[in-house]
Amino acid sequence: MSFLLSPEFWIALSQIILINIVLSGDNAVVIAMASRSLPPAQQKKAILFGSVGAIVLRLILTFFAVYLLTLPYLKLVGAALLLWIGIGLMKGEGDEENLAGHSSLAAAIKTIVVADLVMSLDNVIGVAAAAKGNIPLLVFGLVISIPLIIFGSTLILKLMGRFPIIITLGAGLLGWVAGDMAMSDPAIAGWAANQHALHNAVPALGAMFVVAAGKWLASRQQPEPANQPAT
Repeated sequence: MSFLLSPEFWIALSQIILINIVLSGDNAVVIAMASRSLPPAQQKKAILFGSVGAIVLRLILTFFAVYLLTLPYLKLVGAALLLWIGIGLMKGEGDEENLAGHSSLAAAIKTIVVADLVMSLDNVIGVAAAAKGNIPLLVFGLVISIPLIIFGSTLILKLMGRFPIIITLGAGLLGWVAGDMAMSDPAIAGWAANQHALHNAVPALGAMFVVAAGKWLASRQQPEPANQPAT
């Protein structure tokens, strides 16, 4: 436990906490959006279990992060998955189906874990760099991020109840992150480096695509009004 007396340990831990605060905002949006249709008691369970599950997977991913992100096409695949998740959450805005509580809770937790895993690629790289191979510091820093994400998710969830526009903005954020992630994939890094205009255009298109596709699919789910009898 002598490492706890080292100033370097506390400096690095502060860096990890700051990284999690800055980069976990979009993760908190996903958690809140995935939980918004559940009853209040199940919302708390989805946020807690989903966040803890996501942190455990993030911890595992962090150990392999430096190697994984050098693989070509990984971020492109992650971006496509993130678009799909964003459209699904956006489509849920008009979903009137009353699903069973257990299946809804399980689906919310699954969405939280998958989305957090996809969106945490940049986060884990920053945390791994700050930890500099110090395993206790790495674990400690990621454990601390659990209450940060849970608190952020709970706050956003309350705001969504009062301001439904946040749902649309959150879905658009997922599309933006997906586009930004795709442009940083090693497979196209050399080409993308010279395409300065696309670094903002592709994320913007991703955001518009998620919102438009989600709203279109939601409108198709709405039942048609019954024909009124002739008078």
